[in-house]
Amino acid sequence: MSTPKTPPGAPQHGGDTELEERQKTHVPRRYKVLFHNDDYTTMDYVILVLMQFFHKSEDEALHLMLTVHKKGKAIAGIYPRDVAETKVAEVTRHAQEHGMPLLLTVEPE
Repeated sequence: MSTPKTPPGAPQHGGDTELEERQKTHVPRRYKVLFHNDDYTTMDYVILVLMQFFHKSEDEALHLMLTVHKKGKAIAGIYPRDVAETKVAEVTRHAQEHGMPLLLTVEPE
């Protein structure tokens, strides 16, 4: 008489102890969305974008815009890769529609 086979991942009965196979999980890599300074995009437009697309308060947006202006770049947010890339695409499209050469990039955290 043969013993019934258990499906993969099901608890295995071995005497008094139950063993359960676990799959290893990992935390997905996160990505920074960076705003870069340029000489043409207006400060008001950068603040608007930060508030509209990154849900920053007016004070946070002002602080980030000044950081971009003084240091050359600043992190607007940290997201999973697909969210970061989508935000960059949406903001870039919006900037082009409004005649702004705003540059955003994504890089690993």
